[in-house]
Amino acid sequence: MTEIELLSWARGPGLQIATIIFVAGVVIRIVEIFMLGRKASLAEPKGSEMSNGLRTMVSRTIPDSGTFKRASVTIVSGYIFHIGLFVVCFLSAPHILFLKGVFGVGWPSLPTPVIDAFAVVTIIAMLATLVNRLSNKVMRFLTNFEDLLTWFVTFLPMITGYLAFHRIGMTAPTLLAIHILSVELLLIVFTFTKLMHAFTLFIARWYNGAISGFRGVAS
Repeated sequence: MTEIELLSWARGPGLQIATIIFVAGVVIRIVEIFMLGRKASLAEPKGSEMSNGLRTMVSRTIPDSGTFKRASVTIVSGYIFHIGLFVVCFLSAPHILFLKGVFGVGWPSLPTPVIDAFAVVTIIAMLATLVNRLSNKVMRFLTNFEDLLTWFVTFLPMITGYLAFHRIGMTAPTLLAIHILSVELLLIVFTFTKLMHAFTLFIARWYNGAISGFRGVAS
């Protein structure tokens, strides 16, 4: 297969297959979560589920001082690379043009040097996160294959995208094909791993806060 054929497959059938698996996986996982339901409580509610659930969604986003002191590197690097991923994925011109071609809706992009800076900082933050996890005895003990896999499939599109944009190491079509394939790998793996937390994070936070609110305790 030539590099042009590889690029054509990645942009065509490969992307279609990965997108179908991703969308179907997300829908099935979310439907499964809501179908689980919960047992009706016969106890009298001692607080508001809704308000406490919404408050918990916000409060859990900001770490308390004790947690920050114990895991400052993890928290800071985590916030940096999550914000960086969002900026690079949704505010760079090439990605916006791609999404506009798919959904028919576009929005203004950030200047290229800004996106480039975010990409570099995000890559560094992800590397720092991995080094910190593997160098900390407790975190290393708790780390399993899935943790490393999710880091790898998230990091791969970032580094391949950077290399493709700057045309480092290979021809432009080959670099672009590798980048697209890395994104497709991420989409396929997404719903089968902890990456699904991107959709379930706030659902879980609301649920925990709602249960605590019903019982009249702080979450």
